[in-house]
Amino acid sequence: MFKPLKIGEVEVGFPVVLASLAGYSDLAYRLICRSLSAPYCTTEAMLDRQFLMESRLLHRLVRLDDGDHPVAGQIMGSEPAVMAQAAAVLSRSGFDVIDLNFACPVRKVLARKRGGYLMAHPDRVLDIVKAVLEAVPDRPVTLKLRRAFQEKDTSSQAFWKIAHGAFKAGIAAICVHARSVEQKYRGPADWAFLARVKREFPDRTVIGSGDVHTAADALRMIEQTGVDGVMAARGAIGNPWIFRQAREIAAGREPRAPGIDEQRELISLHFRTACDLYGPGRGLRIMRNFGIYYARQHPHPARARMAVIKVRSETDWRDWLETFYGQPDS
Repeated sequence: MFKPLKIGEVEVGFPVVLASLAGYSDLAYRLICRSLSAPYCTTEAMLDRQFLMESRLLHRLVRLDDGDHPVAGQIMGSEPAVMAQAAAVLSRSGFDVIDLNFACPVRKVLARKRGGYLMAHPDRVLDIVKAVLEAVPDRPVTLKLRRAFQEKDTSSQAFWKIAHGAFKAGIAAICVHARSVEQKYRGPADWAFLARVKREFPDRTVIGSGDVHTAADALRMIEQTGVDGVMAARGAIGNPWIFRQAREIAAGREPRAPGIDEQRELISLHFRTACDLYGPGRGLRIMRNFGIYYARQHPHPARARMAVIKVRSETDWRDWLETFYGQPDS
């Protein structure tokens, strides 16, 4: 029913994949999502200038694992030459796809003329695209775009100029978030716009994003808009089961919600993975943030969330896990 997703020559398979999530789609969480059938993942957005110098942060961001393929490395910047250099480093590091972020609506990103800021500057976007394509001829290049820069721009003129120009230049796919940059995450995503994009590019790979809160939402987006794939973003934070559930629904089965035992096992695995990769201090900080989202799956989400916010030590973490996940809730 749902055709396999392909990005350039990269075979992805099932068309529901993990989006780039600042602070969340790190290697540890990508591996957790892989364990629940995520077929493709994108890194956190990395600033192109980070690739101009050797640093511990850069090594952490570009770290890969044999179980984390195919994977896209996402970069964000505003200068064609620097973006090209960053893309070349990602290619040499073993990333399967190079993803360029022109969609981020965060204020500090816009102030530095990166991310979504460039949706108002299509010529600069296309200059970046061409420079990156020249730098990484052996890797598929994809773009993350938004419908427009300003909400009142119903013609989406800049979007169409970027999309047509980028496909003509040779990119492999676009991922379209169906809101404007100005809109950020407020209000409903315009799925009708996604359908229009796919009609405009019937033979190109178009991936949709926006208002994918559940596995059912992801499959409904494909059915309603015709996009080739769906990026699960905020709906996937603390809910890696969304990938398994999407496959279950696609196969005609009832999606399984994780019980307390399964939640505990997965959260414990995530904690061990994060600590092994980043050390106990950073691992604990990461997991406290994830715990807020994992708590949404708990029978008593508000109580579990309020308790994990107070975690300050590994002992606190283990106490929280034992208190809320030690035994199945009756």
